[in-house]
Amino acid sequence: MALMQIRGVAKRFGGLRAVDGVTLDVAEGELLGLIGPNGSGKTTLLNVLSGHMRADAGAALLDGRSVLGLNPTQLTRLGVLRMFQMTRVFNRVSAFDNLIVCGLAMGLDEARAGERALQLLDELTLAHVMHLDGGQLSGGQKKLLEFGACFMVPPRLALLDEPFAAVHPTMKETMAAFIRRRSESGQTFILVSHDMPVVVELCPRAVCMNAGKVLADGPTQRVLNDPAVIEAYLGEEAHASAGGPAHG
Repeated sequence: MALMQIRGVAKRFGGLRAVDGVTLDVAEGELLGLIGPNGSGKTTLLNVLSGHMRADAGAALLDGRSVLGLNPTQLTRLGVLRMFQMTRVFNRVSAFDNLIVCGLAMGLDEARAGERALQLLDELTLAHVMHLDGGQLSGGQKKLLEFGACFMVPPRLALLDEPFAAVHPTMKETMAAFIRRRSESGQTFILVSHDMPVVVELCPRAVCMNAGKVLADGPTQRVLNDPAVIEAYLGEEAHASAGGPAHG
């Protein structure tokens, strides 16, 4: 059985169908790339799946249990975590304590939270800034810190929305390597990204959305070479160096 089954999910804003009957499965341990031009409904779908927006129709099952309509706290307790495009850290708390707070909120005791925080700070190359306040970190360091916070307790399903946007290439590689290692150990991801070379590198399978609908679903390179997908990206940038669509 798929870890998450999404069936006919729809979300409207007035007359705009931002998500229009999306159906797809996400397998346990899968690293799924969710791509599409701007306004295609990718972020709205993640907002619905993470409980930050209510769907107007459809169903989402986690391990066969209906979860559509649960709030973010309830979904977090079930292991569905969401990382946003806009970085959110506690600016007046140290990087180390940012992680400690998240760990305690997720049910870790203080000793385990401290141990886990040190592991993540080291893995994400943030150990040298662990005592600086969140507000003193660079934009890329804040992104890495928020990323680490999502993994204080490894989620069943991590929903990542443009984690590589406006991140220095060195930090982007640190984050990509982290995702790759977690994926190899069985972590499940839905990754929204406009960085096509990274999507090609990380994601064996991709789903392309356009105008709220699933346009293509399959092996990533095949999806990127689908004429309908290429057409959807035309007018923005048709091809990236990976041989598929570029920014959207």
